Amino acid sequence: MKAIAKNTIGEIDPNFVNGEIILFDKALLKSAFDCVYRVRETVGVKKVGHAGTLDPMATGLMIVCTGKMTKRISEIQNLEKTYKGIITLGRTTPSFDTETDFDTRKNLEGITEDQIYNLRDKFTGKIFQAPPMYSAVKRNGRSLYRLARRGIEVERELREVFISKFEIEKIDLPDIYFEIICSKGTYIRVLASDLGEQLGCGAYLKELRRTHIGEFDVNDALSIEEFKEYAKNYFIAEPEIA
Repeated sequence: MKAIAKNTIGEIDPNFVNGEIILFDKALLKSAFDCVYRVRETVGVKKVGHAGTLDPMATGLMIVCTGKMTKRISEIQNLEKTYKGIITLGRTTPSFDTETDFDTRKNLEGITEDQIYNLRDKFTGKIFQAPPMYSAVKRNGRSLYRLARRGIEVERELREVFISKFEIEKIDLPDIYFEIICSKGTYIRVLASDLGEQLGCGAYLKELRRTHIGEFDVNDALSIEEFKEYAKNYFIAEPEIA
């Protein structure tokens, strides 16, 4: 699959109505929908979708498809994802990341690097996760995050995911620097929370960046601003007729 990216600009004569795949480097605090909206607004194509969301507090690779290429979204979603980030021990948040305020704090007395490495192995291979309350997963037609913001917590069914690699690159307590390669549907912030719970000190996801989706690399991805400049200089589709 060839995508519009830094390394292919000038090689592709784009047709956004017929269908293109675009690599984006999502910025912090931006939503996945923001990428979709900006593409739709820039090139005048209604049929636009993304192949896997990223939380607002995460950055990195997002793939957006237009036109007939939206039929390949499921195929792209099924590719393995690679993430780098920081898990911080000793504190927790309701969202398991930095989107919400801290709600508990514990000291790290007795926590050793050996414990962390040994526990890491338990989070490799097939594991089961409950989707976080602060997520877009729906229950009876309502997004869980809407319930969470009202202080309501409901039972969530465990989901099977697969972690093919969980490398700890550095431990500088309270921070654990990691790289994870995982299947579709994996919540890295849930993994962080579960790791902290099993260590008995709690944890949250301090930073997260998606670096790869299959063979697609974030180093080749465009910012929204770069894409808008590209579209202006190379091609802008005529608005589709409703």
